[in-house]
Formats: sequence, structure tokens, C-alpha cells
Amino acid sequence: MKRIILIKYGELTTKKDNRGFFIKTLRKNILNKLTDFNIEIKDDYYRMFIYCDEDDINKIVSILKSIFGIHEIVICISSTDTSVDNIKNISLDIMKNKTFKTFKVETNRSDKSYPIKSMEMNNIIGGHILKNINCKVDVHNPDYLLNIEIRCEGVYIYENRIKGLGGYPVSTLGRGLLMLSGGIDSPVAGYLTIKRGVELYYLYFESRPHTSIEARNKVITLARKLEKYNSNGKLLVVNFTKIQEAIYKNLDPDYLITIMRRMMYRIAEKVAKKNKCLAIVNGESVGQVASQTLSSILSVNDVTNFPILRPLCSFDKLDIIDISKKIDTYETSILPYEDCCTVFVPKHPVINPNLKHIYHEESLYDFSELLDEAVNNIEVVSLKEVKSDLL
Repeated sequence: MKRIILIKYGELTTKKDNRGFFIKTLRKNILNKLTDFNIEIKDDYYRMFIYCDEDDINKIVSILKSIFGIHEIVICISSTDTSVDNIKNISLDIMKNKTFKTFKVETNRSDKSYPIKSMEMNNIIGGHILKNINCKVDVHNPDYLLNIEIRCEGVYIYENRIKGLGGYPVSTLGRGLLMLSGGIDSPVAGYLTIKRGVELYYLYFESRPHTSIEARNKVITLARKLEKYNSNGKLLVVNFTKIQEAIYKNLDPDYLITIMRRMMYRIAEKVAKKNKCLAIVNGESVGQVASQTLSSILSVNDVTNFPILRPLCSFDKLDIIDISKKIDTYETSILPYEDCCTVFVPKHPVINPNLKHIYHEESLYDFSELLDEAVNNIEVVSLKEVKSDLL
């Protein structure tokens, strides 16, 4: 008899023939996050079990709470002895020092050869508790819930369920490229995309000296916070200064934001393909700012046929802020360091851009060499330590 960690899969159980692949990836992700611990993992199509040193259980659970693909985490007592007397003894030992007035026993008998059915086991264990503890049964709204799982290899008994993040294990759905700014929205978009099983690389546009080293460090911090949920991410930094200055000096100032974002998407597509990303991800929410009207989105999207994911498209700002606080990016995002999207802001940014006018404006200046230069000189910033190398 010992304490172990039991993991319930949740949404992974809907995958039928592909479930094995999702479970295998979840196992790999857990092992990658728990390299500092002495653990053994056993799994099947319904449960995963982590065996570890008793002193490490709480630390490991804390890490598991940030891994996608886990529906619930429970710390349980396991025993290979499935006799009724042993289950009675373990159950009473767990409950005798707890404070409650009402309780309920729930038994899950996945081993259908076990001679006692679930309802009968509930009654047996419930009766034993009533004889030894001054309390009552309440099957609808109990103060205390005891769970018993009877499986072929043994019995697992637990009380508290810890909610996991759900979603799919990271990398089961391929890789995406997140356009990561220093604002509130894009880190939240990244988090929600990772939740759907997409591994992320991060793309940041900087325009030094117009943007500061503090702005870059702010984005590095945000990327590191997302790495808590992601795996093996890279931060790719684009020097956008020459392109931004060329737009500002040569083209219609009211269209500055629209054309700037078109250039960003041209670069993002090239970077995504170069890094085997299957989609570009951004933090746009419909109607939130001038560049996020439907006509603006259409005008920007016009430069690429590459898939663009917008996880926040229907979120309002308060919803986004709530999630940013939950994932610990909000306080970093609101630091007052300007990114390249806020450096050159026109007095009257166009809300409903005209594509014919955009084509005309872009024909006035050849950006091809600047775009190639930006892509060929991307800088890769380590998310483990602040250093950089050319891509």
C-alpha cells in the first residue's frame, strides 16, 4: 500500500483509434517536465499512474497542473489487495481524521470480473464508515466524497480531485508560429493554441532604436512564461526597422498600420515555412482596434494563403485580461515599453482600408530586398538564458 499519482485523460478519450498516439505524447511531455525526479509511469487507455518518492508528490502535482492533456490529477492510495476487508481498512484510515457531517462513496469497478458490483461496494464501505464515524450519508450534496477504483491490478482509493488544464498534449497537432507582441492579447492567444495541442515558436518584430531593449526583454519574459505550457519553443526576432521606416517615409500615413501588418504577414509566412510551422497564430479580437475590423483583417490577410489562427476573435477584453492573469502574463504585458506597432501610429488610421489603394501604395516602393534581408537575419533568442545566435 502506497501513495501514487493517478491521471485521468478527459478529452483524449474521444480520440478512438488515435488515442494511443495522444497518450504516448502526453507520457513523453510529462517525462520531459519531470526530468529532475525519480519516477516510473504506467498507462493504459483509461488512466496513467505516476510512481515516485513520497516527498516529491506535491512538487510533481504542481508541475502536472501546467501540462495540457490532463483532465484530473488525484493522489491516491494503491494496493494490490482488493479484498473487501482491505478496502474497508484503507477507507476508514483515510476518513477517520477528516472533518465532515455527510459523505458519499463512489465506486468504479473497471474490472468486471470482480465479484462485488459498484453499488454493493458503495453500501458495504458506507456501512463500515457509519459504524465507526459519527456521520450521515448524503448522495446528492455530501461534505466528503470517497472514490474507489477497482482494477485488474489492484484498488485505488482517493478523496480530492485536482482539476487539470484539459486540452490536448503539446505537439499532437503540429507546430504553429505565434506573432508575439508585448501586449496582453498575443500571450493569451498562444496559451489557448497550446491547449489545442499545438507546439509554438514565437515571432517578435522589433524596430530598434525606436523600440527599446526593455521591450525585447519584456517579450522574452512573456515567451518564457508560455514555455511553462509549451515545449521546445524558440523566440525568433525580426529586425523590422528598415521596413517600418520605408513605409513611414514613402507611403500614405493613414495606411501605415495596414501596410505594416501586411509586411509582417509576408515575413511570418516565410518564417513559418522555414521552421515547418503549419499555421500562423495572432492575438486579434474582432473590432477591438482599428486594425481588427473585418475589412482590415481581410486587407491584411490578402497577402497570404497560409492558415491564420485567431483564438481570441470572439473574446472581449475583460475575458482576455482574466486569462492573462490566470497564466501570469498580465503584469508583464502592461509594462510601459512600446513595441513596433505603437511607435509610428497615424493620427487617423484607416478603419475600412481599400485594397486597390493598398496595391497602389505598395507599388510605389519595392520592399522585396528589405523583406528578404529581414528574414535572412532573424535572431534566435534562447528562452533558457538571455543570449542569441543567428538563425
